[in-house]
Amino acid sequence: MAIPGKTPDPAPEAAEAHGAGLDRYDIAILRELQQDARLSNAELASRIGLSAAPTWRRVRWLEEQGYITGYRAEIDRRKIGLGVLAFVRIDADRNTVEATRLLEDAIRRLPEVISCHYISGSGTFELQVMATDLDAFSRFALDALMALPHVKDVHTSFSLGEVKSGGALPLAHLRAAAR
Repeated sequence: MAIPGKTPDPAPEAAEAHGAGLDRYDIAILRELQQDARLSNAELASRIGLSAAPTWRRVRWLEEQGYITGYRAEIDRRKIGLGVLAFVRIDADRNTVEATRLLEDAIRRLPEVISCHYISGSGTFELQVMATDLDAFSRFALDALMALPHVKDVHTSFSLGEVKSGGALPLAHLRAAAR
């Protein structure tokens, strides 16, 4: 969907990487929705200084272009019994394309793994894992993590307290580009 006054990006991958094509209203929408994704369109429009119809079109455009990838509720993990947050580094025994894909697919199927990243330096993947307690994590590590295909070693660190979590993405670099 085209937004009046906005031209499609000729190279969307490069533009998306740097937020090219976003103006101050788009950035304001992203900022406000990161703070409260439950805002009504009317309230969002009021906060960013546009009327409802163009605000709605811009939100739809941001969704269609992949800037907004979804909406979800943030849940207090402790209130639902997930007292353990572990950071797990997995060392793979092979780094072939096929072995890596098998390992990735297996990791994606584990609901206890809430994020997984390729990492530089020592190790292949860094996972964030949730468990109810240390006994549950221990069972998960032995039964699930060590059973993953092509895993050579598993190294775990436990969170002793959260300083910051669920934070909004920084957008200041986009403001400078939108000027």
